[in-house]
Amino acid sequence: MKTLNEIRSTFLSYFEKQGHTVVPSGPLVPRNDPTLMFANSGMVQFKNLFTGVETRDYVRATTAQKCVRAGGKHNDLDNVGYTARHHTFFEMLGNFSFGDYFKAEAIAFAWELLTKDFGIDASRLLVTVYHTDDEAADIWKKVAGLPDDRIIRIPTDDNFWRMGPTGPCGPCTEIFYDHGDHIPGGPPGSPDEDGDRFIEIWNIVFMQNEQFEDGSMKPLEMQSIDTGMGLERIGALLQGQHDNYETDTMRALIEASGHALHVDPFGAGNVHHRVIADHLRSTSFLIADGVMPSNDGRGYVLRRIMRRAMRHAHLLGAKDPLMYRLVPALVQQMGSAYPELGQAQTLITETLHLEENRFKQTLDRGLKLLEDEVADLPEGADLPGDAAFKLYDTYGFPLDLTQDALREQGRGVDTDGFDAAMAEQKAKARAAWAGSGEAADATVWFDVADKHGTTDFLGYELETAEGQVVGIVVGGALTDAAKAGDEVQVALNQTPFYAESGGQVGDTGMISTETGKIKVTDTRKTAGVFAHIGKVVEGEIQTGQAAVLEVDHARRTSIRANHSATHLLHEALRGTLGDHVAQRGSLNAADRLRFDFSHAKALAADELVKVEREVNEYIRQNAPVETRIMTPDDARALGAQALFGEKYGDEVRVVSMGREEGSGKGADKNTYSLELCGGTHVRQTGDIGAFVLLGDSASSAGVRRVEALTGAEALAWLREQQAALAGVAEALKTSSADVPERVRALMDERKALSNEVAQLRRELAMAGGGGAAAPEAKDIGGVKFIAQVLQGVTGKDLPALVDEHKANLGSGVVLLIADTGGKAAVAGGVTNDLTDKVSAVDIVKAAVAELGGKGGGGRPDMAQGGGASAENADAAIAAAENVLKG
Repeated sequence: MKTLNEIRSTFLSYFEKQGHTVVPSGPLVPRNDPTLMFANSGMVQFKNLFTGVETRDYVRATTAQKCVRAGGKHNDLDNVGYTARHHTFFEMLGNFSFGDYFKAEAIAFAWELLTKDFGIDASRLLVTVYHTDDEAADIWKKVAGLPDDRIIRIPTDDNFWRMGPTGPCGPCTEIFYDHGDHIPGGPPGSPDEDGDRFIEIWNIVFMQNEQFEDGSMKPLEMQSIDTGMGLERIGALLQGQHDNYETDTMRALIEASGHALHVDPFGAGNVHHRVIADHLRSTSFLIADGVMPSNDGRGYVLRRIMRRAMRHAHLLGAKDPLMYRLVPALVQQMGSAYPELGQAQTLITETLHLEENRFKQTLDRGLKLLEDEVADLPEGADLPGDAAFKLYDTYGFPLDLTQDALREQGRGVDTDGFDAAMAEQKAKARAAWAGSGEAADATVWFDVADKHGTTDFLGYELETAEGQVVGIVVGGALTDAAKAGDEVQVALNQTPFYAESGGQVGDTGMISTETGKIKVTDTRKTAGVFAHIGKVVEGEIQTGQAAVLEVDHARRTSIRANHSATHLLHEALRGTLGDHVAQRGSLNAADRLRFDFSHAKALAADELVKVEREVNEYIRQNAPVETRIMTPDDARALGAQALFGEKYGDEVRVVSMGREEGSGKGADKNTYSLELCGGTHVRQTGDIGAFVLLGDSASSAGVRRVEALTGAEALAWLREQQAALAGVAEALKTSSADVPERVRALMDERKALSNEVAQLRRELAMAGGGGAAAPEAKDIGGVKFIAQVLQGVTGKDLPALVDEHKANLGSGVVLLIADTGGKAAVAGGVTNDLTDKVSAVDIVKAAVAELGGKGGGGRPDMAQGGGASAENADAAIAAAENVLKG
């Protein structure tokens, strides 16, 4: 028996031998189709090749594509576990031609692979074609020798594929397998076609036409092939089964569930095990592709799938979380084909464990409430909508989980009542938000959120993606379109642009639609909607359009480096200064970072050096930067630092970087930095490049601020410093290495000369130079008083001159006024024997008042002050004399 892994490998190898390039599966979150929630077919990643927007270095491709159908148009969630062929996750095998081969080759490839390589009995196969596609019917007769009664012509869209209302389209041919007349059901196109006897195993689309708005079609210049065959369906067939859940991979996962719970996997609880096995695959692959559980968008669908599986585990008697324990079994089964599973195994395990723990705490209470509500209902009556909404709003039960629980009782839910309760809650939330002081024109984003949901952020993994325009704001009001020159704010259903938050600035870049372009200068978030702020620089943009979103890569790279360096800086400060250090604000821009933290005094030079050295050591370590999702309480218990000013919800992103055996903080002993953070970060610490600490300053009472540079900005700053040093060395006619010694020598020489000049000025002033004759003492009220106005001396010279005069007087009062070039400096002195009678402070204050100054201060024996001008020096001296006269 061939395993699913072997069947996948056989399929890909066959087409590789036929000249096809084996292309890895695209991610579950489509990069090139914003209208899709998840990739649901193999052609999704090739959409732009089929339309001619993109070309690659191959014209034939083959893939095994991961697919999820659990939301939106393609939603099989309610049927999973109860039927033989419904899944939330499945693999689509496909071969594709982009303008190379067409119908004859595609049909021949399919027939040869099925009947020879897979060894399927040709007599059990029949096909359908579009009723007007004579060409395909003739090829089937020629290649496979099929008679007319095994080539069924279908006149409906079941056999005509369209990419959309307009664009590429074409007829299909589908291959069916007849499981035998012992199984109920008729062939395709018959009244009994919904039975299980005839099962479609492969669909081949002939993409040959282009459809226009008026309904007309014309042949495409590039006619292509798009095929899809579900691995689980062909696997069941080749393994002799009629049920996808009986294939080897699904049986292994079902058995793992049974073993973990000690419950017979194929007994009475088989449906529950099937749900768990299917949902384990979809949730694990979604997490590996970057989707995290949340209350919006893709994250909400993921949470619904998780909680549905967890309820089925509960029904099997699970007392403790189960799903996370099954991840190793999944990696063992599928990790070789999809290495991303193994790479993300820790993240998958932790995310499932977190969600299970949280849901386990509310499941019992929620189910009890459901039982109480149902107990009062008539037999078979639907659950009222307000009760279902209470389960959703209070206990986190998605509506479909409640419906699934009631399904086993033959009951439904009043969905209209549920929708009404939801609308009422949104109205209350809007009123509360509008009353919180937010800008009035920002209420438009609440309208967008109500109609289209919040924005899915793709920027942790992507810097380029596609989105759909869901809101355009011009002049504070929503509009359907904006033209070149308009200042706009634009919302999309998903975006790689980061909205300003947590100290990280918003992204900039370009948004392009078929008809116009927007230069984005900032990104902000309101009511969960990302507003891309900018200007239409070309053409016109319209709501509903698909758009290519391109973040400014160089700028984002610099911002990421600065943000990650901030985390390392925080930990280095804590290690150097103490655990009292806590973040009090930050800025992570493209050109610099700024970090405010609690600390009472300036950092010493050696402390700055230590911090800078430590950050650079961890940058050079080039350790992976890892992100985990957990509750805020669990994160803090682990030792994660919470960032100042951030508001945390039920889940937080915990960013860890730097490895140091046995020296980490908190419970995670091997991690250097562990912080709660929703920003974007480098993948390895080495991506930061370099770190230069510019110094610290006071931000506010008890808060210091440091600024730093990373990467190219740090290197540019170092080059500037090097160039400045070289310039100084050249001016001093010495080497750069000898500059410090040469500068010290010059400073010593300057100091000596300054002292000499000051001494000469004092001697000159004492000798009657400096613009005035040598002063003579006056007798004012029995006290000797000397007053002098000087030129060519500074305010710094005055105290020494006052002391010399006091020494010469023996007993008396001195007042000196220096004209310092437009302003006046004043100094006064009183000998110690007179300080109990007169104060130098009073003398100086009186003089300063006449010179246009205020105040004056010092001690009773020596005081200083200043004035606006020395022009009124005589009046100042007279005022001092009046003080002495009493």
